[in-house]
Amino acid sequence: MLAMVLKKKTRRKRNPVFVLDVELEREVDGRWLADIPKLPGVMKYGSTKGEALRNVQALALRVLADMLEEGELKEASISFAVA
Repeated sequence: MLAMVLKKKTRRKRNPVFVLDVELEREVDGRWLADIPKLPGVMKYGSTKGEALRNVQALALRVLADMLEEGELKEASISFAVA
């Protein structure tokens, strides 16, 4: 007797992608300001564009981690886009 096993294709649920646009602006004094509009209050300065971007990304990740811990945000894949 021959037995056939049918494998059911299961689709993996993907976490939703959470895209955070980063706005960069140069201040009159030469500092760079990086802002993430989707996360109110998440903005950081840096002496270079790269430093401001790293600073604001680190702050955003801390804020998102707090949101995950408090249940305000479900699991998500996060990406940053510089505007």
